Amino acid sequence: MEFEPLSMANEVIEFDMMGLGDIEHPVQEYELLRNSPAAASLAVVPPGIVASSTEPLIPEGDTNLEPYEGMEFESEEAAKAFYNSYARRVGFSTRVSMSRRSRRDGAIIQRSFVCAKEGFRVDKHDKQPVPDRDGRVKRPRAETRVGCKAMLAVKIQDSGRWVVSAFVKEHNHELVPPDKVHCLRSHRHVSGAAKSLIDTLQSAGIGPSGIMSALIKEYGGISNVGFTERDCRNYMRSSRQRTLGGDTQHLLDYLRSKQAENPAFFYAVQGDEDQCMSNIFWADPKARTNYTYFGDTVTFDTTYRSNRYRLPFAPFTGVNHHGQPVLFGCALLINESESSFVWLFETWLAAMSGRSPVSITTDHDRVIRLAVTQVFPESRHRFCKWHIFKECQEKLSHVLSEHPSFEAELHKCVNLTESVEEFESCWLSIIDRYDLREHEWLQSVYSNRRQWVPVYLRDAFFAEMSITQRSDSMNSYFDGYVNASTTLQLFVKQYEKALESRYEKEVKADYDTINTAPVLKTPSPMEKQAAEFYTRKLFMKFQEELVETLTFLASKVEVEEETSTYQVAKFGESHKAYFVRFNVQEMKVNCSCQMFEFSGLLCRHILTVFRVTNVLTLPSRYILKRWTRNAKSGVVLEERASDLLNSSRESLTVRYNNLRQEALKYVDEGVKTVEIYNVAVRALQEAANKVAMVMKNGLKNVTVNGTAREDLFYQGSEVTNTLAEDEQDRKIHKLSRQLERSRRKCTVYRANLLSVLKDIEEQKLQLSVKVQNIKLGMKE
Repeated sequence: MEFEPLSMANEVIEFDMMGLGDIEHPVQEYELLRNSPAAASLAVVPPGIVASSTEPLIPEGDTNLEPYEGMEFESEEAAKAFYNSYARRVGFSTRVSMSRRSRRDGAIIQRSFVCAKEGFRVDKHDKQPVPDRDGRVKRPRAETRVGCKAMLAVKIQDSGRWVVSAFVKEHNHELVPPDKVHCLRSHRHVSGAAKSLIDTLQSAGIGPSGIMSALIKEYGGISNVGFTERDCRNYMRSSRQRTLGGDTQHLLDYLRSKQAENPAFFYAVQGDEDQCMSNIFWADPKARTNYTYFGDTVTFDTTYRSNRYRLPFAPFTGVNHHGQPVLFGCALLINESESSFVWLFETWLAAMSGRSPVSITTDHDRVIRLAVTQVFPESRHRFCKWHIFKECQEKLSHVLSEHPSFEAELHKCVNLTESVEEFESCWLSIIDRYDLREHEWLQSVYSNRRQWVPVYLRDAFFAEMSITQRSDSMNSYFDGYVNASTTLQLFVKQYEKALESRYEKEVKADYDTINTAPVLKTPSPMEKQAAEFYTRKLFMKFQEELVETLTFLASKVEVEEETSTYQVAKFGESHKAYFVRFNVQEMKVNCSCQMFEFSGLLCRHILTVFRVTNVLTLPSRYILKRWTRNAKSGVVLEERASDLLNSSRESLTVRYNNLRQEALKYVDEGVKTVEIYNVAVRALQEAANKVAMVMKNGLKNVTVNGTAREDLFYQGSEVTNTLAEDEQDRKIHKLSRQLERSRRKCTVYRANLLSVLKDIEEQKLQLSVKVQNIKLGMKE
């Protein structure tokens, strides 16, 4: 069907290819449409209801009316709203396609609304995917255009009313059923009532998934909500940006100043800092150094966005050698989409020199899970079971109120079962007893049981001493410094205080470990050995396991080549036995309780077998350095250090950290004996001389087949050309003698300097001890 001929002298034609159906963020587009002056004739109504301003032209009660030629509307917007309402009933999405403007005054005089599947996109073979700034090729968008001819054209009359000049009803594609029509772009609108509810729930700390669940319940089904979870997330992000306001700029100013003070301070912003800012991440030099020692297990703590705190903030934390929480970086969560979490995790990993943790613990969140799977494919991912238990109180509140014993039974089932079979049997027994087989949330967490139930996780390291009780290290790092009224601006100040407090606690734990001798409870050489190696807190845990061996019995039940299997049980509790496999020749041992794999400390069952087989001291392989007094004496987890250096050599921060760590190795090892000290000093002095020559003369080191060759590039090429070979040899010989004399002098100076530094460190330690004693005295 063709348009009526118009005078081309007075009109211009334009095509709006980015119409309603192609808007990337339909929520923002709807806001613009609703708040525009032209929208004054439209009323904001629930999805599926025709706007009242268009009703006078529609027969009352006829909600199935189809467009027809000659049909009139009060305005172009009313025609658009009617066609979109019709499209919702039928099952397709609309967009604006073609417009004609008057050459006299530029006003639109004709408009065409089409099916979102109208036309065809540019041939994908002709348009190659363009990599983003990080070099990654974005996933191509799915093809949605199929050349559909369905459309509605309207034009303005002299009376100012708009009349339908063309209408094509037929589609060349399948239409969407009513229960899925809310997913179509032109019908996805966040209404004013829904925004109010989202704002209320968001201020209470509820995430997008929880908010969508509440909206579905409130509106009686997802199709009645009128938008998707993605739209909800987009609205929450824009709302959060408005709420934070200038606070984010205050945080950015703080981060810039910290990086100016120290190049090793890392921060990154997703998007443009000045315009479309999204998530923010930062990590101070101490956090990055801590990760080199204790980065084997990581917790991404999102409790601060819960109703406990209303700050969209999440730190990356770990566990130090005293079992205390230690910081690995912080994130401000403005956008909580999957792509944003992927960006956040990739940025954090880059700041940690690209070394993935052995295990990572997060909140029970589908979006976070997807991001972890992408960024940490080799890491063992665990949901925090305490978050799941907390969620249980909300999801099963009716069961808890009717059956007070249910929660205790559930905890016992999850925490105290010793095997997969025992857990499965116990779980099925509970849900049958309370008739919960059809409960959707319980089915969901059960399907994810391998990521939060302890019996499925004991073979992975999580640095926890107890499976049944929550470790102190799992408590939020900033507890006591953030509350429900904390603003982002106040948090910047509290952040500094929290870091200082945590550092003082670590210093105090170091002091207690060094200056207080633990009381030994047995004559075992193993206990004395552990007291010398472990930090005080970890020794106390080991001592507890060792003392418990006095109440356990071990009997050999099987011998297979060089490996013997022992049945270990507490006296009088033979029904509750554990099995320990022990290879005496290789000194390899493992227990069915898997405590060592989970926590890094040997269990009472293995120690019992050691006792009955006369193993008097701990094998070195079962003393994890991360739990010892010397945990920070060198760089841990350095298997891929050379690869990281090659991949990050352009980063000033990474170069700074690598050089510092390499130098610390010489310091740590070089002071053990006089001989090693002399070798280390000579090596450092030789390296210092080479660096000095590079800076002065342009020296470059070239490695050929593993051998370093030094080529001199003098700034004055005439000097090199005029020196004969003999003269060069004499000059090199003379310089070598001078270098040797200088080296001997430097050795003496360095020895004196190290002596002074040692005295300074001792005085510093004494002052630190005095300060701690004064603080303790003041507290008392």
